[in-house]
Amino acid sequence: MNMIIIGCGRVGSELAYRLFQKGHRVSIIDINQSAFSSLPPDFLGRTIEGEALNQDILHRAGIEEADGLACVTGSDPLNAVIAHIARVIYRVPSVVSRNYDPAFREMHEAFGLQTVSSSSWGAQRIEELMIHAEMRTVYSAGNGEVEIYEVGIPAKLNGKPLQEILPAANCCPVSLTRAGKAMLADPGTLLQERDLLLVSATFEGIEEVRRQINAAREG
Repeated sequence: MNMIIIGCGRVGSELAYRLFQKGHRVSIIDINQSAFSSLPPDFLGRTIEGEALNQDILHRAGIEEADGLACVTGSDPLNAVIAHIARVIYRVPSVVSRNYDPAFREMHEAFGLQTVSSSSWGAQRIEELMIHAEMRTVYSAGNGEVEIYEVGIPAKLNGKPLQEILPAANCCPVSLTRAGKAMLADPGTLLQERDLLLVSATFEGIEEVRRQINAAREG
């Protein structure tokens, strides 16, 4: 596939190299020639020095034939504008925009872009690891608005129905693993100690699950 990366900072260089290693044809654009020094020496993709808002630069990168484009510079306005141009004017099938500063996230959303907000997602993930290590995140969708958590069932919930720990909103069961065998679970499923429950939840939903489990442990 033909991939274009805008910005050769830490994220851009890592992304470009990962795509190159998987056999994709990669062009990476940066306004500073020195930025390309961060690419590994065995990277054989195209490096293009210039301003990505320049139509000639985008054409040199092959935007008309691009299958995917990622804007990962440190400028949110630049990322949003170029991603919008790629999606609307050049009809690039897969476009991703990096949200660098959380204060600009609404701007990306206003363009209807697929956006990765590493600062917001990273802060939420670090908070979870610091405070709620007993519930492990195994998958994150979007920018962490919905995640899948692995929840260990304590002894005091043995024989209790699943509905006792799941809130009515913002949370739903994905699967339950017992003695190494996974099954689908419903609200009436009776829990057993050492079950591993996977739940899909918003941050508010998993907070309620935590509250219910802690209440059961203390009860």
